[in-house]
Amino acid sequence: MTRQNYLFTSESVSEGHPDKVCDQISDAILDAFLAEEPFSRVACETFATTNRVVIGGEVRGPESVMRRVEEIARETVKGIGYEQEGFHWETMEVTNLLHEQSSEIAQGVDTDGAGDQGIMFGYACSETDALMPAPIQFSHAILKRLADARKSGDAAVLGPDAKSQLSVRYENGMPVDVSSIVLSTQHMDHSMTSADVRDVVEPYIREVLPEGWITPQTVWHVNPTGKFVIGGPDGDAGLTGRKIIVDTYGGAAPHGGGAFSGKDWTKVDRSAAYAARYLAKNIVAAGLASRCTLQLSYAIGVAAPLSIYVDTHGTGTVHESVIESAVAQVMDLTPKGIREKLSLNRAIYQRTAAYGHFGREPDADGGFSWERTNLVDALKRAV
Repeated sequence: MTRQNYLFTSESVSEGHPDKVCDQISDAILDAFLAEEPFSRVACETFATTNRVVIGGEVRGPESVMRRVEEIARETVKGIGYEQEGFHWETMEVTNLLHEQSSEIAQGVDTDGAGDQGIMFGYACSETDALMPAPIQFSHAILKRLADARKSGDAAVLGPDAKSQLSVRYENGMPVDVSSIVLSTQHMDHSMTSADVRDVVEPYIREVLPEGWITPQTVWHVNPTGKFVIGGPDGDAGLTGRKIIVDTYGGAAPHGGGAFSGKDWTKVDRSAAYAARYLAKNIVAAGLASRCTLQLSYAIGVAAPLSIYVDTHGTGTVHESVIESAVAQVMDLTPKGIREKLSLNRAIYQRTAAYGHFGREPDADGGFSWERTNLVDALKRAV
């Protein structure tokens, strides 16, 4: 029997976290290629350290974008807000090592095959309006609210680098309150203590969390090590793809191991993970389960998925095998089919590279298309 009463913890990191700086640069470069040529091929990795950014990987697309890579990196870092002595958008050294995509990979993906082998998972549950696990959803929301306050000037004393972590208490399988809150945020005033930082951030945290979730028993750890002035890649090196659990479900669901940022839609690490979330969310939204894990698997150069697996964790209204058959009916799960259904060959990716790829509102221009629930009726008919 599934446990009903427990604590579960998830963390998030802000857009100024070193790894997220790299994710955003990689996705900004991807967006630039797709904006000029929607069928560009991009696998872009970024490394960042003190006043240095190194970009590498394989691409096939307009040469005009290759000439703008350094400019794109600087614009991205400027947008995040880094103007520090040890990491400044204007003075950092940028090295571009991008090169042509391997012809051996191209021969598979150009015939609509998957860009690699692998397994991808999607997940959804009914515990939040976004059909996401509460710990990761609200960990993201806290950092997004603090970033907005920093950029508006209301909390200008805060720096771009931050991490949050929530331990959520569940009763009868649903989240009821927060047992502990961990928030570490960079601050620009050297004289600030942990108590001073808490005074700044606590009102925003209380604004974001549901009413009643912070109780007299909630334990707070705000900047528990003391000062946090040196932040971002100057304080700790960053690398694309190191925050895959932050990017997805905060550990509440399995992960296939593949990162997302810097990869175009032919890389099923990304596109099939989006498709799996899309399907799992629609399964829950259709009332076929209150909790759903969905796995897809692929072979490089092969278009059709090798397997579709659904687990409703004992919450399903129909058998999992019926849902698996329905999934195959309502959506073409080849890379081409996923791309067409979710409109993935557009410049919609940089916005995904901080505060989670899932649980976001769909955008009018097609961003976060995998968060739509427009498969509900088709799934109901198929079962």
